[in-house]
Amino acid sequence: MWKKVLKFFFVGLLAIGINTVSAQDNNANAHRGTQIKTIIVDPGHGLPDPGNQGKDGSNESDIALAIGQKLAQKIKDSLPGINVLMTRNDAYLPTHMLNKDQANRWRANFANENHGDLFISIHVNDDGRNGKEWHSEVVGHETKVYYTGKGKRRKRHTRSVPVYRRYSTPTGVVGTETYIWSVSKNDSKTNVVKDSDIGEFSETDSTADSTQTYDSPEAQIAASIRMRKYFERSLMLGTLIQNNFAAQGRVDRGVRQRPKGIWVLQATAMPSVLVETGFNCNEEEEDYLTSAEGQNEVASAIFRAIVQYQAILTQRSLGISSVPNRNTLDSNTNKQN
Repeated sequence: MWKKVLKFFFVGLLAIGINTVSAQDNNANAHRGTQIKTIIVDPGHGLPDPGNQGKDGSNESDIALAIGQKLAQKIKDSLPGINVLMTRNDAYLPTHMLNKDQANRWRANFANENHGDLFISIHVNDDGRNGKEWHSEVVGHETKVYYTGKGKRRKRHTRSVPVYRRYSTPTGVVGTETYIWSVSKNDSKTNVVKDSDIGEFSETDSTADSTQTYDSPEAQIAASIRMRKYFERSLMLGTLIQNNFAAQGRVDRGVRQRPKGIWVLQATAMPSVLVETGFNCNEEEEDYLTSAEGQNEVASAIFRAIVQYQAILTQRSLGISSVPNRNTLDSNTNKQN
């Protein structure tokens, strides 16, 4: 009898062991499908295009580079399994002789050719008025002479007209906002995804099939599905970034779309965001964005969002439902980048 008991006992242990290993393998496989292998960090602009000019002589290009470098270093230090590629690591783009449109196309191509899993573009905002709001007030009157009639009927007249003083005050615009590509550009994003090397992305996807031809209906459907997933993940990452800025006490201007689109977002075959880190047309914000402390805080907020983003994807792969605590999308139009 004891032999039978021991036999069932060992059979039970073996079954538990097999199930455990199987579960671990399944979880590992699921987790593998959500791993972020490559992040493209894109410091906006790059000389000879300095971007927005600040009140005290700063420029967007330098600020974006400093924040981008700090973000890249945080990822390298804390997430060594992730490869970080920067579109530029000094004041100039490798394509600094090209015009702005060509440079942006190069950025998107760089991200796609390196099979990025995330594209994060760093920028500095401007209100389009150089931080000034203009006013006028009447400060007095003066006498103006005017004439009517011709020849002998010509008569001289005078009238009192107000004298105006024009002056400006700071607009005081502050805050951060994160852009994702516009839904009006979904077709463009789908075509970029379709024309990318299907099967070479680090994220596994049952809709991707390397045997499909790029122009087949199946490939178009698969690209459309992947595009929708990228949109959802871009919105999720943008929301997490804004949440972390808000937690730092920054003014949260929301996750936005620009109807005319932003090329580097709609032309990258991956989840993509463009982070407007603040307004350098505001002297107080400029001081913050040009300081090492401010740049480090901005980079930290984006870094924490990346960590949270990866954790959510991992939870989903394990069947755990988790979403950001805010799910808003402001479609307001803002400045041209």
